[in-house]
Amino acid sequence: MKSSTTVQVPELVAKLGEGPDWLAERRQAAFERFRALGFPTTRDEAWRYTNVSPIARTHFRSAEPDWARAVSLLERAWVGESAVRLVLVDGRYVESLSRMPQQSGVRAMSLQRAIEQNPELVRAELARLAVFDNHAFTAWNTACFADGAVVIVEPGRVLDGAVHILHLSTGGSEPVVSHPRVLVLAGRQSQFAVVEEYLGPDGQVYLANAVTEIVCADGAVVEHYKLEREAQQAYHVAAIWARLGRDSQFTSHLVGLGSALSRHDVVVILAGPGSEAVLNGLYLVDGQRHADYQTLLHHVAPHCQSREDYKGILAGAGTGVFNGKIRVEPAAQKTDAIQHNKNLLLSREATINTKPQLEIYADDVRCTHGATVGQLEEEQLFYLQSRGMSAEEAKAALVVAFAGEVVERFRLAPLRAAVKGYIGEVARTL
Repeated sequence: MKSSTTVQVPELVAKLGEGPDWLAERRQAAFERFRALGFPTTRDEAWRYTNVSPIARTHFRSAEPDWARAVSLLERAWVGESAVRLVLVDGRYVESLSRMPQQSGVRAMSLQRAIEQNPELVRAELARLAVFDNHAFTAWNTACFADGAVVIVEPGRVLDGAVHILHLSTGGSEPVVSHPRVLVLAGRQSQFAVVEEYLGPDGQVYLANAVTEIVCADGAVVEHYKLEREAQQAYHVAAIWARLGRDSQFTSHLVGLGSALSRHDVVVILAGPGSEAVLNGLYLVDGQRHADYQTLLHHVAPHCQSREDYKGILAGAGTGVFNGKIRVEPAAQKTDAIQHNKNLLLSREATINTKPQLEIYADDVRCTHGATVGQLEEEQLFYLQSRGMSAEEAKAALVVAFAGEVVERFRLAPLRAAVKGYIGEVARTL
């Protein structure tokens, strides 16, 4: 595995000297850590059921945008009530495709520009929350990101419409890799939604290795939506880190519909008393595809609440992994945390490895967790067919209904409708 790591060294070295001194230092530290860690293997407990050797043995080159493909991908992207649209093509911000905010109190820009215009603010937060000590792919991203997006919402600002960050991978004649980076800073008492969408062209082999950091100041209310619709031949590895201040509220909606192999890490640190977090997730896996979801709700402060509900739909020989942990520190008394993972298997070959966990070091808490694995009910299928549906239509209807419980929690109505449509399209092919 170490020899596979050295394949990536030329790309890493090319980025190490870029940016101000403080960024170069963080890149260098990430580079050294990536070289020490290497790619994870199934001997690592956190990667026990996910084999990344197809990524480790592939010689990726840095992605160069294919503008014709980027424009065609734009036609497939979600179009909704977005106040801001930031477009990243192969990890690089493209101003001509983006739409800047018209509202006061909102600053949205490329990461490069943010480093120039808000150096101290970016320096204080970038690559601070998303630690890479034991996260090889995060270390790789930190050493290699070429650009990214920064969203800063001023204190007290309530944003009309969502911030849409569109990540487009255009592929190439050879396997390529991009490292999208996003930093979201929510001021005190601010309220807004962020939609991150990932798209890529069918038939292309590429890796999107993404990191998003979200910092919620006291009283902030942030909804984060992630819609992963990568190409069926692509690899997608991503980490979302959020830190919550006093009385802040953070909601994560994560929907995974694409990729040959995907890995999603979601870490939420409830650092301020009275903070609340909701993790809402849905994944659909078919064929030979594999999806891995790792979540951590880290309760550090007292009087905090968290709710988690992830659902999986697996067909063909698809495999899924869910590993959700609630960790409660000794000082986090009066924690109220509930976690559920429910999975629907549509074939005998489909596999799910689910492991909800509680790690509690406080004595005055209420924490529960559970997981279920089941199949479609024959009685329900028979009932729908008796009402005139074909077997395929009845199956698709039940799959959409199972997924609908997650999607109905979306507050953004246009996005909710769009995702229902995407799920319906996939359900008819399962």
